[in-house]
Amino acid sequence: MIRQCLLPLALPLLMATSAGVHAQYASPAVQPPQDVAYPGTIRLEVDATNLNQRIFKVRETIPATPGELTLLYPMWIPGGHTPRGSLDKLAGITFKANGQTLAWKRDPLNVAAFHITVPEGATEVVVEFDFLTATGPGQGRVVMTPNMLNLQFISTALYPAGHYMSRIMFDTRVTYPAGWTAFTALHEEGRSGNTVNYEDVPFDILADSPVYAGRYARQIDLTPTGSARPVRLGVVADAAKYLEAKPAQVDIHRAMVAQAFKLFGAQHFDHYQFLFSLSDQMGGNGLEHQRSSENGMGTGYFTDWKEKVGFSDLLAHEFTHSWNGKYRRPADLWTPNFNVPMQDSLLWVYEGQTQYWGNVLAARSGMRPLPASIDALALVAATYAENRPGLSWRNVQDTTNDPIIASRAPLAYRNYQMSEDYYSGGQMIWLEADALIRAGSGGKKSLDDFARAFFGVNDGEWKVQNTYTFDDVVATLNAVYPHDWKSFLRERLDGRVGLTGGIEAAGWRLVFKDTPSAYAKGSASPRWGGADFVYSLGLMIGKDGAISDVRWDSPAFNVGLGSGASVIAVNGQAYSQDVLEDAVKAAKGTTAPIELLVKEFDRYRTVRIDYHDGLRYPHLERIEGRPDYLTPILTARK
Repeated sequence: MIRQCLLPLALPLLMATSAGVHAQYASPAVQPPQDVAYPGTIRLEVDATNLNQRIFKVRETIPATPGELTLLYPMWIPGGHTPRGSLDKLAGITFKANGQTLAWKRDPLNVAAFHITVPEGATEVVVEFDFLTATGPGQGRVVMTPNMLNLQFISTALYPAGHYMSRIMFDTRVTYPAGWTAFTALHEEGRSGNTVNYEDVPFDILADSPVYAGRYARQIDLTPTGSARPVRLGVVADAAKYLEAKPAQVDIHRAMVAQAFKLFGAQHFDHYQFLFSLSDQMGGNGLEHQRSSENGMGTGYFTDWKEKVGFSDLLAHEFTHSWNGKYRRPADLWTPNFNVPMQDSLLWVYEGQTQYWGNVLAARSGMRPLPASIDALALVAATYAENRPGLSWRNVQDTTNDPIIASRAPLAYRNYQMSEDYYSGGQMIWLEADALIRAGSGGKKSLDDFARAFFGVNDGEWKVQNTYTFDDVVATLNAVYPHDWKSFLRERLDGRVGLTGGIEAAGWRLVFKDTPSAYAKGSASPRWGGADFVYSLGLMIGKDGAISDVRWDSPAFNVGLGSGASVIAVNGQAYSQDVLEDAVKAAKGTTAPIELLVKEFDRYRTVRIDYHDGLRYPHLERIEGRPDYLTPILTARK
């Protein structure tokens, strides 16, 4: 009764207080981007020499006129598909004009916007700040070490609101540690000591042209000398010995580039610079750009190479993005600046078909031998045959929202939650499309024809983005081979049809054997040292016995095991991979359960798994009597 009496009296006061609060914190609106040139050229100076404290020191000189000025920090990062800009790493920011420090105000609704008032008589504003890079992986990706750095200009620049990023010019200069070599798609205009002056470019091109620099570096030509549009591999490493690549290894990378040119039939760059780090200190990554790509692997990429396993498909994947994703970009992923939200509905083309071509190019070039390529595909097929129970409630199309929903954070039950399945799920869809075209055309047409027609247009053009829609994809497929492509795609994307049909359509079948494939064994990371019981018990277990994943509704899950627990003992014997494998083998065809002692936080308990089907690992085998389309798909083009 008291609450009922007080409420009418309190409500006007609450409303008045709320209105006052909103008035108090109201700020100037952020101007929407317009296709209008920003007057003058912004000078961006980055000091990248503070390796010990891992700090980029930034100074910007921005032409300005008296009045209100809003500067934005980029948040929607191309290739990230999510607002993951590193705004939290800016510190010590100051704005000055006419030698005086200016007051600034952060927009309370758009926290990446900074509002300042340019005083009378001022012709420019000087902005200074420190970009505090991660000093450990818990703070984000490490981008500075004693021997290398990764400078992303999109993270070290503010830009004026109210203009397309393509209409804002930047004059950029970077000071590197003495004696270091820097790789970037930007052309140099001059040097002064350790400071490099790069060509003036619009902000969209600057942001798309990051730098890898290092103490130990090597540039490798991947196209013949004198090529009109050369492709180069710029490698930085933790030590000089990791740069040593055998001539045969270099030839494989050259073959990958040549096979990409044969596939697409056009090039959308004036030159292309692979940025490649071989490091156990700087964080690994893979990020596409129009004229370059950021690629990070461990130190043993060349030195620990296994011929039968081959190389990763990372470089082939990111190179494919120059055509698919950068030059030809989904219409809802194109934005006029880096603070307008992107939409990810077509990532199953942008990333899914790139995943497909990355694996195909790895096979065609020999980066991954044919048997290893088939074994690698078996792992993907098994995922969508048995290890995505999340497809019971969620479809591939919905996972295109995952970059925004989850921001690639670790998941407790990825197989059930699903996460960015437009990559490998998309790969399965495009494999089936390729097999369908080949079968229906009697081998006269293939998805290669789609790639050339869709991505290989306007040879040499790169300073514009050629956007596309779902209907554009369907129309080009129909021009290659008439079919009800709209229904084909929607049924698979929206979850009404399984994703493994391309395996049998290509003349192969998924089977399970009691030993892993040579590729699965050879490509396992020795640092992880984990054990794969996904298709038997339903567990993935790390070297230390920690359970990293439990397949939903698997034998392990159904006795109450969850990710995060640790296996201590198996049938009374201390856990090791061999001990658990022997226990699974021994239980085959019997009725005795497998007994695990597990630790969860500070508690121990025993669980008994009633599983008797033995070890199971995915393989592909030929279907007798059916045409083999998979081998031609993975075979080099002449």
